[in-house]
Amino acid sequence: EIGQSVGVLAPGSKEFCTEHHFRLYSVADLPARSPSDRPRIEIVVRRCDYIDRYSGERYPGVASNYLCDLAPGDAIELAGPYGPVFEVPEERDANLILIGTGTGIAPFRAFVKHIYRDVTDWSGRIWLFYGAKSGLEMLYMNDRRDDFSQYYDEETFEAFQALSPRPNWADPIAWDLAMAERGDELWKMFGDPKTYVYVAGLEKMRDELDGVFAELAGSKDKWQRRKAELMAGGRWVELLY
Repeated sequence: EIGQSVGVLAPGSKEFCTEHHFRLYSVADLPARSPSDRPRIEIVVRRCDYIDRYSGERYPGVASNYLCDLAPGDAIELAGPYGPVFEVPEERDANLILIGTGTGIAPFRAFVKHIYRDVTDWSGRIWLFYGAKSGLEMLYMNDRRDDFSQYYDEETFEAFQALSPRPNWADPIAWDLAMAERGDELWKMFGDPKTYVYVAGLEKMRDELDGVFAELAGSKDKWQRRKAELMAGGRWVELLY
């Protein structure tokens, strides 16, 4: 269902004596069925690797490489589904601020489709901020498969891209550049009791966004108070990994 996730059970490592490697993936599309009338689940997978912080060696990501190496028709083991993280507010005129990086776009893809297809009385604003190291990483926002373009004619939907100024360096994603132009309006939206903020992507986003929003607020303490209000009201929700 909308907003749920599934667990992929990739083969484990003999070195660590694990039978499976478990990885959660958000369902990236609306519920559908295959031509053979079986449930069809779509997820977003990007082949990745990581660098060991102690040895400096590079290792391939277990689940992503396992999935990317599969051939059509191969069988995989799934667990779940697990409950939704992002839910449509009861207030149909709410403001939704969606912030995602990389494969963090997956839950928002299904979420936005659901709102404009199934929530017939929706009138609230939706702002999507999508960050990446480079344009090549802008999943679902490219010439070949620009899934979000179908909503650009909706008066309530706007999407903004945030790219790193130097994609080959360790610079953070330029959230400040994407949000500064809309800073005054963003701050007003944060103060609206009908504003909901949903964040999905890498865990380091938390500190990066706190820094940007502290600048908008004028101080770190002022932002932390506002964020605490959002979280206490269930209006700040994170899906970070």
